[in-house]
Amino acid sequence: MARRSRSSFHPAWLLGGIIALAVIFAGGSYLLNQSGDPYHTVPPLEVTAYLENSNSLRGNTYRVKGEVLNVLGYSATEGRLISVGIDAKDDIIPMLIPASLGYVNIQKGQKFFFLVEVTDKGILRAKNLTKA
Repeated sequence: MARRSRSSFHPAWLLGGIIALAVIFAGGSYLLNQSGDPYHTVPPLEVTAYLENSNSLRGNTYRVKGEVLNVLGYSATEGRLISVGIDAKDDIIPMLIPASLGYVNIQKGQKFFFLVEVTDKGILRAKNLTKA
């Protein structure tokens, strides 16, 4: 009776392992880059367009990533008016944080992801925010 040869190493296994590792690495790097911004499906605010003519953006919702520079005003019924420095540019924009979001501790120097709506008067009003 003839002896069977043992299974030997197949180059296809090595190639399959390398491809699997490449797919895992690419997927992991994609998730790490996308996981930071919770509003990545919302279009970003065009800051220059907003500063030139905010009325043209009325009624739309945008995302903004920025740093709180200062608290400009506070009203128990309306909320807080803050100034936000945009990360990508040296622009500063005012933003109203409504009283309904008063539970969020907002301090000077903190970075946030904002989901904002341009109101009828052209004011940026935060609909939601998350610390960056």
